[in-house]
Amino acid sequence: MNCDASMKSQTQSLFRLSRVVPRTLLLLMALLAVLLLTERATLAANEELPKIRNVLFLVSDDLKASVLGCYGDDVANTPNIDRLASEGVIFRRAYCQGTVCAPSRISFMYSRYRGSRGKTIGEHLQDHGLYTARVGKIFHMKVPGDIIAGTNGRDVPECWTERFNSPGLEAHTPGDYACLNLNVFTTELEGRQSTAMPHRMFVSVRYKGDGSDQPDHKSATKAIELLRQHRDDRFFLAVGFVRPHYPMVAPQQYFSQYDWQQIQLPEVVENDLEDIPAKGIPRSISSRNGIDQYPDNQKRMWEAYYASVTFMDDQVGRVLGELERLGLRESTAIVFTSDHGYHLGEHTFWQKNNLHEEVIRVPLVMSIPGYEPGETDSIVELVDIAPTLCDLLGLPIPDSMQGVSLVPVLKDKSATLKEGALSFAGGTSWRTDDWAYMQYNDGSEELYDMKADPKQFTNLAGDPEHQATRERLFRELTSRLRAVGLEEKAGRR
Repeated sequence: MNCDASMKSQTQSLFRLSRVVPRTLLLLMALLAVLLLTERATLAANEELPKIRNVLFLVSDDLKASVLGCYGDDVANTPNIDRLASEGVIFRRAYCQGTVCAPSRISFMYSRYRGSRGKTIGEHLQDHGLYTARVGKIFHMKVPGDIIAGTNGRDVPECWTERFNSPGLEAHTPGDYACLNLNVFTTELEGRQSTAMPHRMFVSVRYKGDGSDQPDHKSATKAIELLRQHRDDRFFLAVGFVRPHYPMVAPQQYFSQYDWQQIQLPEVVENDLEDIPAKGIPRSISSRNGIDQYPDNQKRMWEAYYASVTFMDDQVGRVLGELERLGLRESTAIVFTSDHGYHLGEHTFWQKNNLHEEVIRVPLVMSIPGYEPGETDSIVELVDIAPTLCDLLGLPIPDSMQGVSLVPVLKDKSATLKEGALSFAGGTSWRTDDWAYMQYNDGSEELYDMKADPKQFTNLAGDPEHQATRERLFRELTSRLRAVGLEEKAGRR
């Protein structure tokens, strides 16, 4: 019987009863009927939402949000991530907590701003019957060191039912090698910058091959194998890709998609570093690492980075394609992100480990069955991923997790969950809707109006006209640090 027929029948019954049942009891019975119909409607609505059984967690390494097509880059060729984004929710203002690999990965796997406490998300899901597996780099691994050796790095074994590494030759891959800050180009295998060597960050290798010998291809292949093996299980499959982390190694066909001569380098203004405190300037800047002598090689760095990103994107596509082929798409939540962003010459900065926007802002895409695709400017943090997964799976969120579930934003893209985001690197960043405020451990500060100055060229921390804003942001930062138990990180004034 449908809801309309049920309502008609119950109304007729109530009319007959009205002649013999006291008015108060009649009203109670009418209220009960309405509640029953409401419950049925709610159950029917819930049945329309697909039941999420599984999680596919995809993590890139050193990937800045701004180089993906779905984040507005018109040079990058990233069709698979872009397609995932078109089917999911793009978080345009997602921020990491750690600005290098190890602390960032700990933060999102434990949902803690600093350090580890409680259980990892993998342990928690195991406790509730899920198979958990790691393929590639999820917790910190030295790249290239642990990749060449095929070792586990700082992995947390309790997090996984099974774990698998994806070794590769990295800079020692035979092919066209370059160390771009030294202006070295060779095919010789001897003398290449590799593990723990000072110029390894500027290495690229292009070579002839299909990519199947590379770590990310191996990770995708293993992930596909595990999807087939565990298609009938509830699973949490975490796949960690190492590109575009240096050394930027990819087959020639990926480099050929980009012409370094056509690449436009980031805008750098004269005397840009003069208003940035010493603590805000990373060790690797163009005038120190030598790449300022080779402007063309700066463009080649971008070419190699783009090539590595596109190669990684292809591996993401292989895994997503198998998930769909196996019929698991409608029962699997997919999350794609990176541990932190990266500098490629902005402000003459290179690499990471600082508090500027190109480093702290990360890509975050969630494609969740039953939730409408779209974009959101809601400020979110990587610590929010684990609580969101618990919520989507219908599991309790452990008390040790400090992030919040992003399900309200998945439902309503305009929802706001937090005033700002915290990031850490020799100090603390407080990123709000309109402002970026950094306070370093020596008390020095940076302040940027992100509406008027999104590239962060003018530090307003010492501007008398902006002292009220600076004081307000300092108070907000201090309050937030206390709320998450990090009083010792509150700055000195």
